[in-house]
Amino acid sequence: MTDMNGDEARRTIERRLGEITSLIARLRSEDAANVALDQTSVGRLSRMDALQQVAMSTGHQSALERESRRLEAALDRLNEGTFGVCCKCGEEIARSRLEIDLGTPFCAVCQFQVEGKRVRPLR
Repeated sequence: MTDMNGDEARRTIERRLGEITSLIARLRSEDAANVALDQTSVGRLSRMDALQQVAMSTGHQSALERESRRLEAALDRLNEGTFGVCCKCGEEIARSRLEIDLGTPFCAVCQFQVEGKRVRPLR
């Protein structure tokens, strides 16, 4: 594990997971509160706007669920003692990278490879 304090990382991850859970619950309740618009009483633009709002909410919820899964995996790595170690090459992930994203499973070089980029970043 990197020199980042494991307890500090765990608290930060758990706090963010709590925030995500609250946000997802709020989005779901807002989606449930959306009323189907009657086409005879509501204009076309209002219906289009309502559909766009639902689509944006669904996209936001999906992004939050992905982040939640990444953070849950980071907690698993903390429990296994492999937090801060690249899941691909086994090298230590830079502390600065973990400070930005505690859920990152890869070092910068492997992340570029996973994304299919040709340029190799500096470690």
